[in-house]
Amino acid sequence: MKQYKKKIIYALASLIILISVFGLGATYGYSQKPAIDKVSSVINKEPAQGVTADFNSFWKVWNLLNQKSIYAKKATDQDRVWGAIKGMTASLGDPYTVFFPPEENKLFNDEIHGSFGGIGAEIGVKDKLLTVISPLKDNPAMLAGIKSGDKILKIDKTDANNMTVDHAISLIRGPIGTSVVLTILRPGEKTTREFTVVRGDIKIPTIDTQLLPNNIFVIKFYSFSENSDSLFKDALDKFIATGSHKLIIDMRGNPGGYLTSAVNIGSWFIDEGKTIVSEDFGSNKKMQVYRSHGPKLFDNKLQLVVLVDGGSASAAEILAGALQENGVGTLVGERTFGKGSVQELINVTNDTSLKVTVARWLTPNGTSISEHGLDPDVVVPYTQKDADAKKDPQMDKAVEILSAKP
Repeated sequence: MKQYKKKIIYALASLIILISVFGLGATYGYSQKPAIDKVSSVINKEPAQGVTADFNSFWKVWNLLNQKSIYAKKATDQDRVWGAIKGMTASLGDPYTVFFPPEENKLFNDEIHGSFGGIGAEIGVKDKLLTVISPLKDNPAMLAGIKSGDKILKIDKTDANNMTVDHAISLIRGPIGTSVVLTILRPGEKTTREFTVVRGDIKIPTIDTQLLPNNIFVIKFYSFSENSDSLFKDALDKFIATGSHKLIIDMRGNPGGYLTSAVNIGSWFIDEGKTIVSEDFGSNKKMQVYRSHGPKLFDNKLQLVVLVDGGSASAAEILAGALQENGVGTLVGERTFGKGSVQELINVTNDTSLKVTVARWLTPNGTSISEHGLDPDVVVPYTQKDADAKKDPQMDKAVEILSAKP
């Protein structure tokens, strides 16, 4: 009987040992499995064609968050996917490539198709900070005292650090008559300022003209709107009617707009067939070259100065660069903003979208506008001291250059 009990005990002990060994083996085996195999209920997890990246670390972090984070339950699995995609777009370092998950996508579409008030300022990213490209003439931002080059650090109480342009716009826009508080750091200053701006119905100015006493004609060009090329042509007709051959095109604070307007306006100054701008699609597509289609309205007697500054961007840079590099006009002022890229909006799912930069604009000589901006031929700073004294040294220099010629 005792021997029988010993055999049972030995058998149970052996079974326990075998189970323990099996358990340890299974645990070890599970720990050696690829991280993605530990994730259940994942659909469409097959990699895209041509992808050679190792996603094991991605899934390992996914699992570690589930195991370790006290906030793991605050986000759904799908929320994490949207977050991962936003991180992937951010890795490109392009502030204009943005993924819109469902909620943000709805807001973006509502802003495009709805009726909202704004502050009348073009905003971009420069030196990794939200920056006012230009406040539009006679609109709330300008009337509140906001200037080109101002860095936006907060929108109301929301920190704007690392904020995308589209997110910033969604926070700044709102019902007409309501206000938004912008915390601004102005270049050259060490302390911030707060501006309370009342949202309004934005009116986009286009063109003003002026004939100076010394027979110099000035076209102040505010934006490249849908009909700006026809309005610009009207201004040129006024210039031609004066009999003058001295012209200043003032594009300071012009945030740009329609590419076609820039090409049409450039064509009136540049020989037919000459390059105005090129769209570089990288290796994805053949470069698109936009050339002057004429008719050229002026002969070599035309004396042209183009005023630019840090608020000159996009289509304004295209026109200024074309006039400069085709030897038609002299650029005076300060380096332009450097916003020379093309975005395309693509629906990813029924309720998400991707705004992606598909091309960059190059000047006739091949300079990337977005990487550097344009350097004036004659650099003339415009300081706060000048503004306070109601002086305009850039315009004065333009007049000086044209007055020195017969």
